[in-house]
Amino acid sequence: MALKDLPDDARPREKLLARGPGALSDAELLALLLRTGLAGKGVLQLAADLLAPPPVGFGGIAGLLHAGADDLKRVKGLGPAKRAELVAVLEL
Repeated sequence: MALKDLPDDARPREKLLARGPGALSDAELLALLLRTGLAGKGVLQLAADLLAPPPVGFGGIAGLLHAGADDLKRVKGLGPAKRAELVAVLEL
C-alpha cells in the first residue's frame, strides 16, 4: 500500500512525530530512510523485504547492519544514492 493511501496517523513520519520513534516498527523506521519505493512496490514493502529472512532480505536490522554496499547492490530499488545513504547510516 502506498503511503499516501494510509491514514495520516498511520504514516511513518507523522507517527514518529506524534508518538516518538518507539512507536514505529523497524520496517517503518527503515522506510523513513528510504523515502521511496519503486514501481509496483511501496516503500513500506521495500523496507519489509530488506528486513525479511534470507534469501529475500538480510534477516532483520542485525543482518542489515552487516551489509555492505556490494550486498545492497543485489536489491532492486536500491540505486547508488540509496545504497550510499544506507551504508552511511549503518556506519553511524
